[in-house]
Amino acid sequence: MPQTELVIFDCDGVLIDSEVISANMLIAELKGYGVEMDMAFVSRHFLGRSYPAVLKEVREHFGVHLPDQFEADYRRRLLAAFARDLKVMPGVAGVIARLRRPYALATSSSPERVTQSLRLTGLDALFGRNVFTASMVSRGKPAPDLFLHVAQAMGADPARCLVLEDSLNGVRAGLAAGMEVWRFTGGSHLAGLDLSEPPDATPHGRLASFDDFFAQRPDLGLTHDAVPI
Repeated sequence: MPQTELVIFDCDGVLIDSEVISANMLIAELKGYGVEMDMAFVSRHFLGRSYPAVLKEVREHFGVHLPDQFEADYRRRLLAAFARDLKVMPGVAGVIARLRRPYALATSSSPERVTQSLRLTGLDALFGRNVFTASMVSRGKPAPDLFLHVAQAMGADPARCLVLEDSLNGVRAGLAAGMEVWRFTGGSHLAGLDLSEPPDATPHGRLASFDDFFAQRPDLGLTHDAVPI
């Protein structure tokens, strides 16, 4: 791959261990409407997509009627659960501190959700204004629009961007944008699941722990002596 100019992190399931919270809550909420699904189904079909897109597919796939206030009620309860239980992914803050390339965040989450998630985990100070959400583009993941928007905004060549994603839809989006894509598999929501990928979502690399990030890409890291205090 060409020399990396920009590292783009997905948020949920990559920077923060949030997908296990949101997926389990969605499974429980939908069960009350007669919809049966498990973590494997959510992982393969819904991860990486915006919440409105997920609910649209639930309505169409399962033929279920969800009340108009379902999304607002779910979001309110989810943010309350985040305030209690949300944790930053182990090792990610150290990786960001040692990066010697610009970096940004690209997420399908709503602006409100990502703002609270970053604040709760202390990552808001690390990303500042380099936070991009699907609300900024017309098509969310698996379309490439968000990643291409990030690259343009940050002045980077898409072919020189490295994307870290946990979801198959996120991997698809990064590949469609012509970027190098790694699949991060260290989130709690993927534990014990079949992590094989279909041909259209096969990443260039995989990362099970952020402790191994610079072992795989030493060219992207500062030396320990040069880590800013």
